[in-house]
Amino acid sequence: MKMPRYLLKSTYILIVFTVFSCNQEKNQDEKVTAVVEEPIVVYKNIHGFSEKDYEFDSSFVKSGESFGEILQRMDISYSSINKLSTTYKDVYDIRRIYPGDKYYILRTKDSLKSAKLIYQHSPTELVVMNFVDSVSLYVVNKPITIKLKESAGVIKYSLWESFIKNNLTPALVSNVANLYAWTIDFFDIQNDDYYKIIYEAKYVDGQFIGVGKIKAMLFNHKGKDMYAFRYASPEDKVEHYYDENGESMQRALLSAPLEYVRISSKFSHRRLHPIKKIYRPHFGVDYAAPTGTEVVTTGDGKVIFAGWSPGAGYMIKIKHTFGNVVTKYLHLSKFQKGIKKGVFVEQGEKIAEVGSTGLSTGPHLDYRVYINDKPVDPLKMDIPSKDPIPDSLKEKYLKDILVLRKNLDKLEP
Repeated sequence: MKMPRYLLKSTYILIVFTVFSCNQEKNQDEKVTAVVEEPIVVYKNIHGFSEKDYEFDSSFVKSGESFGEILQRMDISYSSINKLSTTYKDVYDIRRIYPGDKYYILRTKDSLKSAKLIYQHSPTELVVMNFVDSVSLYVVNKPITIKLKESAGVIKYSLWESFIKNNLTPALVSNVANLYAWTIDFFDIQNDDYYKIIYEAKYVDGQFIGVGKIKAMLFNHKGKDMYAFRYASPEDKVEHYYDENGESMQRALLSAPLEYVRISSKFSHRRLHPIKKIYRPHFGVDYAAPTGTEVVTTGDGKVIFAGWSPGAGYMIKIKHTFGNVVTKYLHLSKFQKGIKKGVFVEQGEKIAEVGSTGLSTGPHLDYRVYINDKPVDPLKMDIPSKDPIPDSLKEKYLKDILVLRKNLDKLEP
């Protein structure tokens, strides 16, 4: 059956209208369902605390300023400050505060405006004093990331000038001088001497905080290559420096255990005791130095005594890893944290601080050396060299340092 012409026309109009209407509805639906992205808010973060939750302020400790004064300005009550100092004194003594150190004040964003104080004495240690809800204190030790770095340079004026020019730290200059102290006279450095070095760089939160150990080094002095590699033999498991043939770079004992002002009394078999006023042997060397001066162990060894001794005051005795050698450190003010009987220490490691305990007339260190249980004069003794790599381990040593040596050799000064 043939459809009438007017119906065909009407049907065509209806189809066009329907399609148009559907397209309009589809476009409207698309506009309605379109997603509007909100801007992303990035909150500042300080040592694990977010700006989303706290208002931040920061400052630096002024000379003579105490935590008590800082906390009072934060409107912390005397009772809370007292609770902090007494309850948590074994966690952190809040009397330990140093001018120039940075601290942060955090306040909650609610109506209470409760506070926290974050004190940063070093890049690796934070002290958090909390006054939100309750009073508490804790110490955060931040992890250190170690990265190996390489550098090389030619000396034109001094080792210091060359290192600074290559963006190396003064601390690294000191480490190099100590490493080669028994083989190079640094007052006799020549123009065009050169060095290549692989060392540890320390980072906290991605920020450089200092250098660590020198892993390997080549120093060319007067045309002679002098290699040094840090290595722990399987026998003693203590790291030392050896040359390319496995010979020790160091002597067994340092010449002195501290940076001293002067020698106030020498080794003697007959000395007038300054307090008892009688003549008696003095089997040590007295180094005059201010209270708190760092005392280091003169050699690798094991602590066999750390405590109080009549006359000697606070004293440390160390049995060393070579021969039958014992060193004593008398009249100390305090021991370094972790120093106790049975622990192993490395040459140059801080073990204590100078004091004036026991029978003493003033701050100094009485340093003594015994070989085969007999006292010897530390200023006149022949300091033995440290042991080389044993022949039985020489092949393994040469194999273990091969990669470091190749990395050194490919550096261009």
